[in-house]
Amino acid sequence: MARAFRAGHPDPLAAPSCFWRNEVGARGRWRAPGRDAPTDGSLLPVSDSHGAGGDPTQRRLRVLVYSDDMNVRQQVILALGRRPHPDLPELEYVEVATEPVVIQNMDAGGIDLAILDGEAVPAGGLGIAKQLKDEIYRCPPVLVLLGRPQDAWLATWSRAEAAVPHPIDPVRLAEAVSTLLRPRVPAPTS
Repeated sequence: MARAFRAGHPDPLAAPSCFWRNEVGARGRWRAPGRDAPTDGSLLPVSDSHGAGGDPTQRRLRVLVYSDDMNVRQQVILALGRRPHPDLPELEYVEVATEPVVIQNMDAGGIDLAILDGEAVPAGGLGIAKQLKDEIYRCPPVLVLLGRPQDAWLATWSRAEAAVPHPIDPVRLAEAVSTLLRPRVPAPTS
C-alpha cells in the first residue's frame, strides 16, 4: 500500500520504497532528502515497489510509448490508465520521443510491450516496428497506432501484433493491450 507524501514529509525515511513522477513525467526511485532527492515538492508516489496490490510476486509490466507528439503519448497513457484489465498487474510507462531512444530501450530489455505511433516523424512507428522485429531476438509484442484503418496492411508488413487507428479509442486500445500483455504475466501459483 502506497503512502502519500511529499518532500518535507515529517519522517521521510519511514516512507516505503516507491516510485515517483515529477511534473514532466520523469520517473525514478524516491530518495530521502539530502541524498540527491528533488526538494521542490515534486515527489508523487505511484505505488510501492512490489507492483499491483502489494503482491510481491506480481511485477509491473513496462510499456514503451513512442510518439514525437507529447499529446499522443498522453492520450495513450490516459486511455490505458494504471491497469487496463483486472487480470493484469499495474503498468509502468516509458515515454519516448525519438527513434534512437526506442532502439536503446528495446535493446536494454525489460520492456513488455511497445506502442509505436505510425504517424510519428521523422521515423514512423511502422518502420521502427519492422526494424525491431528484424533485429531483436524474442522481441516483445508491438502495437502500432495507424493514421487510418485502411493502413492495416502496413501493420501486417511491419510484423506488429496489433494495430489501433487514430483517433484513439480507449476501449479498443485497452482490449488490444490486454490481449498482448496477458501471455507475459506469469500464472499464479497456489
